Amino acid sequence: MTRSDFNRRDVLKGVGAVGATAALGGLSGLAQAQAPITVGFIYVGPRDDYGYNQAQAESVAQVKKLPGIKAIEEENVPETTGVQKTMQGMIAQDGATLLFPTSFGYFDPHMLAVAGKNPNVRFAHCGGMWTEGKHP
Repeated sequence: MTRSDFNRRDVLKGVGAVGATAALGGLSGLAQAQAPITVGFIYVGPRDDYGYNQAQAESVAQVKKLPGIKAIEEENVPETTGVQKTMQGMIAQDGATLLFPTSFGYFDPHMLAVAGKNPNVRFAHCGGMWTEGKHP
């Protein structure tokens, strides 16, 4: 393959799909036997930005095809306390039990703050910043 066979969008889409599959893969058998698992995805910009957010959104479109998964999405959420409100709303109003905030700026302090208040909700982040024993 030549360098021209790859583009940034395809790479991001692949990385997003792998991350979402890794986060949800172990849940698919469980999901078939129980009520749907509600997963919240949060984007810092529009889902159709021809970049990072779109790659994530295209991955979510694949996740939505999995049995027993209900995916909810929110776009254009700033890296401020506004994302904490969005996460808390997905938990309280939509019943999300897994949240996947996609922006690096969501992790610390926002995702960590909400995770500390919601021990029964799983949080996943594609940035690889979570450290066992350090983060909730």
